[in-house]
Amino acid sequence: MENKNIIIAVVIIVIIAILGVIFATGILNGNDKSNVETTPFNSTFMEGSFVGNTKLAEDNVYMQSYEDKENKITYNISTVDDSDSLMDIYYLQGISNPEQRTFNGNDWNIYFAQAVSGDGNQSSSEAMNIIICQSQSEKQGYLIYVIFEADSKVNFTLNTYGDAYIDFIEPLLESVTLKESSNVPKIYDELGVSESEFNQQMDLIKQYKAGNTSVLEGTG
Repeated sequence: MENKNIIIAVVIIVIIAILGVIFATGILNGNDKSNVETTPFNSTFMEGSFVGNTKLAEDNVYMQSYEDKENKITYNISTVDDSDSLMDIYYLQGISNPEQRTFNGNDWNIYFAQAVSGDGNQSSSEAMNIIICQSQSEKQGYLIYVIFEADSKVNFTLNTYGDAYIDFIEPLLESVTLKESSNVPKIYDELGVSESEFNQQMDLIKQYKAGNTSVLEGTG
């Protein structure tokens, strides 16, 4: 009887060990991503790979756009000298505080947002879902805009728990290598204002973020 109990105990231990392997490797829940299709990309300022089959749609020195028509996703990657200031501007437009992650030694701020086109009368179910990944080094900033069309079948949440982030964004950031560029576009040139006008506006934004909300009254 004692031997039988020992055998049962051993069998239970083996079963637990097998279950541990199954859950750790994701065999039951489909987390094995070894066969996931990816598309490599390479620009003068960034290289890596997208999940899925993407095609280059626009190619400039400091900006590229890629389209994944099957999943209805557009990737826009770009670089400017000061991406932090750009995110401060987005802060005024209601973008939420970012999730912060580090991949390959690069610190990323990850923002989640929604946007509508046209007259803005669309419902939330018709909104485009957007994830913005931003990283600022000493000399230049890097931006990845990932736009999920309103009819994309990818599960999107305004956090890092949805399939949009787990299946598409995280693998992308894990693959990315950032490159230092020369003659990086100035953010104020990209916004179409002078450097002095830009600095003045950024000073007002800094005061606003510090709690002096009255500084922006009557502007815009």
